[in-house]
Amino acid sequence: MIKRQITDRITESLKKRNAVLLTGARQVGKTTLVKSIAKVINQDWDYWNCDEPDIRENLNSPTSTFLKNLIGNKKLIVIDEAQRIPDIGISVKLITDNFKDVKLIITGSSSIDLRNTVSESLTGRKFEIYLFPFSYAELVDDSSPLIQKRLLNSRLIYGMYPEITNNPGDEEDMLLEITSSYLYKDVLMLGEIRKPELLDKLLQMLALQLGSEVSVNELSGNIGVSRETITKYIDLLEKSFVIFSLNSYSRNQRNELKKSRKIYFYDLGIRNSIIKNFNPVELRNDVGALWENFLIVERMKLRNNRKISSNQYFWRTVQNQELDFIETSRGNISAYEFKWNPKSKVKSNSTFKNMYPESKIGIIHRDNFESFVC
Repeated sequence: MIKRQITDRITESLKKRNAVLLTGARQVGKTTLVKSIAKVINQDWDYWNCDEPDIRENLNSPTSTFLKNLIGNKKLIVIDEAQRIPDIGISVKLITDNFKDVKLIITGSSSIDLRNTVSESLTGRKFEIYLFPFSYAELVDDSSPLIQKRLLNSRLIYGMYPEITNNPGDEEDMLLEITSSYLYKDVLMLGEIRKPELLDKLLQMLALQLGSEVSVNELSGNIGVSRETITKYIDLLEKSFVIFSLNSYSRNQRNELKKSRKIYFYDLGIRNSIIKNFNPVELRNDVGALWENFLIVERMKLRNNRKISSNQYFWRTVQNQELDFIETSRGNISAYEFKWNPKSKVKSNSTFKNMYPESKIGIIHRDNFESFVC
């Protein structure tokens, strides 16, 4: 089994707090991870899957007496897919209040309501950790840099969901199944979306605009729904870990864009599945956008897994001078331009350097990207 880089963070967090809240999209390996951790901890433990009707009934407004009988002598309880319980915060609070020697690992595939509910109930008594699909660094650790470099083109097309990387040859069918069966499940269930076909249209447009600035007005006009509906759907997709956004970087310089944003996908296999384009890299006209998305999300995985705090942006002026990625941390500014082809011509970055002389600027391409993501 491929070791996840956040494994040690979870086990160490359980020594310091009563609970760990592990969030992430469906099918990224949360259940496999928490079960493996529970076995390593080597204490009496129990697994409660909230997709099961009887578990949902047990955790729907239970009393402390009922929970005592349910827990028994167990020292660790894994509550999987906790977002399926409307008042799960009450149940976990009762456990942490009344059973001090019981540890909890709570997983959820949507941050809608779950994070707020559990956070309010376990203030100061839990750590929250996010699980991405496999990272490039995790795959390198499991095999070798050479092997993963050879598979780079495949990662741009099929992404890095565990089921996908573990079953080479069946990627397309599996991605279409994940997209149709799991991708919208939490959005539709928790977001009260009455017209899922609009969600399909929106995701297709976002997928086709990968790496470009997104206009809510344009999306509204093309799909034929209100700005408010588009904004709501994008928010739900972000909270369900399908997409994420980068805002434009600005310190109120007159010629900088200040309210623009770009939208990317947490996994490129999901993105390509949405538009049903699994053509190889050499036959695609969107390889630049795929490369940009890949590098940004891999950088996010790296900093998340190593618990490094930073903020991410893109940068553009009204004269269309731009940099693909800006990262700020503790007052430091790092700017990057992404090029798939190492021999591509690089535009001058003098405008940004003049505005932010303290910044560092780098060019990331497929011959030097490993140090950026590993």
